Amino acid sequence: MAQLLRKSVWALVLTLAVAGGQPALADPIPGGWQAQAIRPIGFSGLEGRYGAFKLAIKKADNGRWYLYMGHTFDHGWSILDVTDPRRPRFVRFIPGPEGWITSQLTLHDNLMLTSLNSFTPRKDAGAAVYLWDISDPENPKKVGEWKGGASGSHRNVYPGGKLAYLATSMPGYRGNIMVALDVSDPANPKEAGRWWVPGQKEGEAASTEYPPGFHGPLFVSPDGKWATLPYTPYILNLDISDIASPKPIGALQMTPPFAKVGVQSVHTVLPLWDRQLLFAASEARDSDCKDDGMHFAVLVDNKDPKKPKLISFFPEPRPPKGAPYKDFCAKGGRFGVHNVNQEFHLPEVEKPGNLIYAAYFNAGLRIFDIGNPRTPTEVGYFMPPERAGLPEHGGAHGSPINWTEEVLVDTRGNIYICDDKWGVFILRYTGKGQPKPTAR
Repeated sequence: MAQLLRKSVWALVLTLAVAGGQPALADPIPGGWQAQAIRPIGFSGLEGRYGAFKLAIKKADNGRWYLYMGHTFDHGWSILDVTDPRRPRFVRFIPGPEGWITSQLTLHDNLMLTSLNSFTPRKDAGAAVYLWDISDPENPKKVGEWKGGASGSHRNVYPGGKLAYLATSMPGYRGNIMVALDVSDPANPKEAGRWWVPGQKEGEAASTEYPPGFHGPLFVSPDGKWATLPYTPYILNLDISDIASPKPIGALQMTPPFAKVGVQSVHTVLPLWDRQLLFAASEARDSDCKDDGMHFAVLVDNKDPKKPKLISFFPEPRPPKGAPYKDFCAKGGRFGVHNVNQEFHLPEVEKPGNLIYAAYFNAGLRIFDIGNPRTPTEVGYFMPPERAGLPEHGGAHGSPINWTEEVLVDTRGNIYICDDKWGVFILRYTGKGQPKPTAR
């Protein structure tokens, strides 16, 4: 009944939405958005499955571009044909197991890994990861699975080749740890190595002031010998030259002094390898800025991986002129960075330049120029419209306030964002420092 109600509401909204010149066969772009130096060019309502989450993209052998995504409220994964970004075509929804969070996925070439996750340990825990053959991009075929611990896995990454890197629960450990998974035979994936902060393994004495945990993802250096990752309470550099026995190189502790909100206290660490810089951010947990401490979005000098050092803070986004709230804490809902454009292992994703694209929960998408890394500057934003009257969703990602959670930018210059009230907006940045497209 809830599914039918949601789709009925969605059909009504699409009928009333402002098309803005959109071709007749495409979902119209909902009206009421606010923006600076960004314009919407396309939209998909995903057949009423709002609450899309992690995004990954692939240009298939047939020349078509496909956007893959997880979901926070629906149990499963969606595929969107974005060959023409002005007329995205919904391909299909792949059902996942009921009761498990299916928000995360990662892919490279013809292999896709999807996560199964639970916020609490479960007695009926099955696979933590499904492995899919996507050589037929519109019809993924499940070819394998891997079992971790009782709460599954979260933000994993598969950068191609032999190894995927998981943020996963494991029997005998507290919180998620890093596991390297050999996926060279997708039907029979096998653990190749693991690393954890001392104190996570049952029976070990605590070694940190704040409970540790790995949110993911991990980024492998260009030479393949070390990695950078968010491992609460640290920004961490890890030697993975011997994947069976990883070793810490250096770390910068962020919590405390910054907000204590569980594993997402250090949510994202994004390396800019050519400049020896890291972008790092925490994730807000409570609405109305009520978390225990200040959140952060920062740049870190990583020239010496043994001693990463903080060099600058990103400016706080400000509400649009005339907004009925004085700041985003007063708007309601969560405020702060969630995810950034970071799937750089994919050849179809725009590589790091001077722009950081950040999904900022109730502040929408924000774009920052880091040409001078000591003075990050906001240069554009897009805020999707609010959408009242939907069936209420509970949990960490349900909110009466619309918020933007994911962003991906392809090499054609298309920006994809998703939120918990609409679907996928496709945008173009028109401001200063706009990258030149490298693909069509």
